[in-house]
Amino acid sequence: MTEEEFDAFYTAAFPRLVGQLYAFTGDHAEAQDVVQEAFVRAWDRRGSFDAAEAPEAWIRTVATRLAVSRFRRARRWLELVRKDAPPEQTPGPGPEHVALVAALRELPQAQRLAIVLYHVCDLSVEQVAAETGSPVGTVKARLARGRAALALHLAPQDAETFTGKKEATHAS
Repeated sequence: MTEEEFDAFYTAAFPRLVGQLYAFTGDHAEAQDVVQEAFVRAWDRRGSFDAAEAPEAWIRTVATRLAVSRFRRARRWLELVRKDAPPEQTPGPGPEHVALVAALRELPQAQRLAIVLYHVCDLSVEQVAAETGSPVGTVKARLARGRAALALHLAPQDAETFTGKKEATHAS
């Protein structure tokens, strides 16, 4: 891939990858940082990239691994130094965003990654399997279990949060 091709690829793929990693991390600034770092690493390898070989998948994989690594490092650091969290200074996201991010965080990492790659990145089951190095059946199971877990976390009683209306409940 030439420098011009890489520049065009960066321009097209960066916003999409940031959106995908934001869905995975729940932190827009962190998503931008890890995608940028992945592109920096890709720059040195741009000569070996072929547009037919899905360089975006390589960058997404590197960015995902960087995000997981940073999360683990930050969590260890917080465990060492945290006494009380500082008060929130900025307004938070809306209730539906909070509910979705909280529900995604409750999923095991493998299920969360499968859900994000399939539903947010719009990859096929086969593409998710190739990107994660998992068999297709495993990806299908992770998607099914992840959806079931999300359904429990985003149950009808939470619908009032999203719609402002109470759902009708049926006594059994």
